[in-house]
Amino acid sequence: MKVMVFIKATKDTEAGVMPSQELLTAMGQFNEELVKAGILVSAEGLQPSSKGARVLFSGKNRTVTDGPFTETKELVAGFWIWKVKSMQEAIDWVKRCPNPMNEDSMIEIRPTFDCADFGEAMTPELKEQESRRRAQTLGLGPPRFENGPTMLIAGLNESYTFETRVNIPAQWHRLAPHIGKVPGQRGMTTYGVCWNYQPGHGFDYLSGVEVGDSKALVAGFSQITLQPRRYVVFSHTGHVSEIPKTLDTIWDKWVPEAGFEVVEAPSFERYTEEFNPQTGLGGTEIWIPIKD
Repeated sequence: MKVMVFIKATKDTEAGVMPSQELLTAMGQFNEELVKAGILVSAEGLQPSSKGARVLFSGKNRTVTDGPFTETKELVAGFWIWKVKSMQEAIDWVKRCPNPMNEDSMIEIRPTFDCADFGEAMTPELKEQESRRRAQTLGLGPPRFENGPTMLIAGLNESYTFETRVNIPAQWHRLAPHIGKVPGQRGMTTYGVCWNYQPGHGFDYLSGVEVGDSKALVAGFSQITLQPRRYVVFSHTGHVSEIPKTLDTIWDKWVPEAGFEVVEAPSFERYTEEFNPQTGLGGTEIWIPIKD
């Protein structure tokens, strides 16, 4: 779950009194602990309300009021966004925080909503719209959603850890002479299938092409059948060498926040005929299996 942690304003913060070097050092050390624990998403201090504004909505009317605002206890001087396992974990971390003021102060914790909290009001269409927005904020570009058909992929298969996956390009170089010559090959689109994932160990990776049947399998080739299912599809617009970075962003940042349940099934890279192996650019997609 994600929480927003508010540091409430005081008369000093509203007067623009800056924190001491001692306090900045202590808060910096606390933030480092949050980073090491994998909890910190973002952290910002806010300038006094005298430098801010409010917009009042009344029907179609909008009224702007410039700061400062008088109700100090209701104002915020800074905030964190944390990714935690529970509200109790957030409370425990706040109790470890240095006093953010040189006087009595208060920190408030509020959990954020996720898609499931909105129930039936969050339609599949709205859910996909929200997931596209989240993807764009991560620099992924808007994904699309597709129903993938049954496909039989034949090619070279190797096992990797996340440390040795840098050797995957060499596997593609070994496959290259076979592309277009595989018996029963359908089209020139190629696939990099990640499967047999074992947490803490690694995964298998099959680089290959779609074939019509498995009767004439090339010596040394393996095959895997991709079952019909729903996928979220990301376009990878950078160089092919940057695919691991894109995959890490999808799995580590987009998937946990997207509100879709990823199923235990192979995911794959799809290199269309627009992909240029000489430049390593164009026509590259990443398909992640999700629950309908």
